[in-house]
Amino acid sequence: MVKLIHTLADHGDDVNCCAFSSSLLATCSLDKTIRLYSLSDFTELPHSPLKLHTYAVHCCCFSPSGHILASCSTDGTTVLWNTQNGEPLAVMEQPSGSPVRVCQFSPDSTCLVSGAADGTVVLWNAQSYKLYRCGSVKDGSLVACAFSPDGNLFVTGSSCGDLTVWDDKMRCLHSEKAHDLGITCCDFSSQPVSDGEQGLQYFRLASCGQDCQIKIWVVSFTHILGFELKYKSTLSGHCAPVLACAFSHNGQMLVSGSVDKSVIVYDTNTENILHTLTQHTRYVTTCAFAPNILLLATGSMDKTVNIWQFDLETPCQARSTEDEAKQFPEDWSEDDVSVWLCAQGLNDLVGIFKMNNIDGRELLNLTKESLADDLKIDGYSYEKEAMENWISKKKRTSPMTNLVLPSVVLTPNRTLKMAISRWLETHQK
Repeated sequence: MVKLIHTLADHGDDVNCCAFSSSLLATCSLDKTIRLYSLSDFTELPHSPLKLHTYAVHCCCFSPSGHILASCSTDGTTVLWNTQNGEPLAVMEQPSGSPVRVCQFSPDSTCLVSGAADGTVVLWNAQSYKLYRCGSVKDGSLVACAFSPDGNLFVTGSSCGDLTVWDDKMRCLHSEKAHDLGITCCDFSSQPVSDGEQGLQYFRLASCGQDCQIKIWVVSFTHILGFELKYKSTLSGHCAPVLACAFSHNGQMLVSGSVDKSVIVYDTNTENILHTLTQHTRYVTTCAFAPNILLLATGSMDKTVNIWQFDLETPCQARSTEDEAKQFPEDWSEDDVSVWLCAQGLNDLVGIFKMNNIDGRELLNLTKESLADDLKIDGYSYEKEAMENWISKKKRTSPMTNLVLPSVVLTPNRTLKMAISRWLETHQK
């Protein structure tokens, strides 16, 4: 079951976007403001609303830590805000001056993407607030953006219907027509799908558009096999253009909002409709799941944001409660360890761990020495450029141990990278 527990009606015009952090809800509107609410009781924070944009605010998103909020506007700027006091940290101007329609943080907080109405896409350094790379799509406005959970790539969607895939250096990997009448939104599921046989990692991507459809794609990317985007299925529950879509944090549900004024919640495994919500009186423009609790926010052109709470007895939640029994690593099976490795972006190690029969108990007993000696994993972190230079000279041994490397695939140390990013985010004010 799902029930409406709160309605926010503070905006004076259409609600364009809503986003959650672990403790806050942010909403933005055509009324030029961003509003912040506490998730404990949905009261507006003392420093809300945030006012700096001179035209409509189209999108807002939190950094993964929740300490920074980004917002973008028709005024051609993307603004970074300190969520604790509401003070602006930076105003980043789109080089072309075009209205900015979408913005999105990378999973490790190091980068921010902004996409504009003229098709330009900018990758910003989220610590220095400086432009890192810039590109553009061939046709249409950029209206959607989503990072893969491992941060290796991001996808943009255009008003002409093209999905374009970029790597973290802003190189275009792929582009194809996904929705004939234009894309409106896209989102990655944070939970990977693992191929047990080859140890490959896949992610689900959802896109929606003016063609009234939601399409599900399967995305994979490895340094050896390269990038692959495969169409999987189409969800056709709406009878009008679909304006928004979002996966739940556990990947078990997908929500969509439409011009038909309805919100539909799907089970991602069966693709069956779980709930149809019809509380809004005008187009539903945005929807978002909270990261840690079963809350859903939906925003509309009726100027309201509805907060919905899910009962623990929904089919997909019932399945997830079975997984809670394995929340302690010592209870993990070898397959559970494989899924965890994929979630950490370490899919290249799946085969090695399986070959050595590493279950949860064994995982907890691993040391740096056993990783290097027993599993023949290097166990050290290096500068990426230095390691690429090492490999380019046809060296196939570890610079530290001089042991033969089982693979020359570079696996990002995302834990270290996120720790550095969060330290910088906290100390570089």
